[in-house]
Amino acid sequence: MGSDKGCIFCKIARGEMETEKVAESDSFLAIKDTHPVAEGHVLVMPKQHWVTLLDIPDTYGKELVWFTKKVSEKLLEEKGVEGFNVVMNNLEAADQVVPHAHIHVIPRREGDGVSVLSGQ
Repeated sequence: MGSDKGCIFCKIARGEMETEKVAESDSFLAIKDTHPVAEGHVLVMPKQHWVTLLDIPDTYGKELVWFTKKVSEKLLEEKGVEGFNVVMNNLEAADQVVPHAHIHVIPRREGDGVSVLSGQ
């Protein structure tokens, strides 16, 4: 499995750092975001170190979508969650902070005031 020794998400995937896991598959991991924009905000990440969506091999695409859907369904089952956003920042210019591919699944509630797009 490809990993980057200093990458915080690789450390989490290797079990070297504690985190609140939401779901796990052979290739992907979902954890609670430590700086959530909404209650229940989850990060979906590959266990291997890929920096952006473009780096994730196509052979993982179906599992990534399936896994993200399962995490989203789980959030919708939580009391008060009425919708969700799926967001992926790729590279610094798009506000990617951690250089390890990850998808934000953000639970939404009517009137929560959360804006996931800049300038809105």
